Amino acid sequence: MKRRTLPTLAALTATAALLLTACGSGDDKPGDNERTAGADRGAQMPEESRKPSAAQAEAKPDGVDVSLPKDVNVVFDWNRPKDESEAEAMDDAANFFRAIYRGVDKRTTRDAAVATYATGDGLHYADAQINAWIDGGWAATGTLRHYGVTTRSAPNGKTVEVAFCADSREFYGKEITSRKILRTEPSLEDFDYYEIVMVKVPTGHDLWQASKVFVETKAAKCQ
Repeated sequence: MKRRTLPTLAALTATAALLLTACGSGDDKPGDNERTAGADRGAQMPEESRKPSAAQAEAKPDGVDVSLPKDVNVVFDWNRPKDESEAEAMDDAANFFRAIYRGVDKRTTRDAAVATYATGDGLHYADAQINAWIDGGWAATGTLRHYGVTTRSAPNGKTVEVAFCADSREFYGKEITSRKILRTEPSLEDFDYYEIVMVKVPTGHDLWQASKVFVETKAAKCQ
């Protein structure tokens, strides 16, 4: 069994424009030159990892441990945007996913990393994912790649949407008791497309949390 056997919090039904407009304040509207998430992303998947993002390279960003077991490789093949707020939100979106798989490894939803990088629906999503692995009696193993990232800010400056693809063709469940790796044949089910709404924490220095998670499974555009 692979990661797609786990429940997703919500299907991807809202466009980026509607998503970010809803998170804005007052009558502010996105400018005409703001891009829809994924619009400038090519469909090609990178053949190998490039230089890791800051979130990948740092074991304890924000003083919180997001390290993973040696057999779990959560890769982010993306480049930092020029906008510093969007770059920070992107890094913490990566940390959010690392926190989920750290929770899977530690067999708990109460790991400090989850509480640091998730809030609201994002926290519910993380809890559901971690609990599904725990209930199934699985650990994770292999390489999970994220690529084709785009970012877009809301008018209020406190919300950033981070959108990207994920490829889990080499990412598997592993039975805790037998240590058997549950391999499957590669298929369209190995590709997901995410839109993560990241919100800035007012009391945290450069800290962003995942507040909403939208997932499109079997995402052909990510192949």
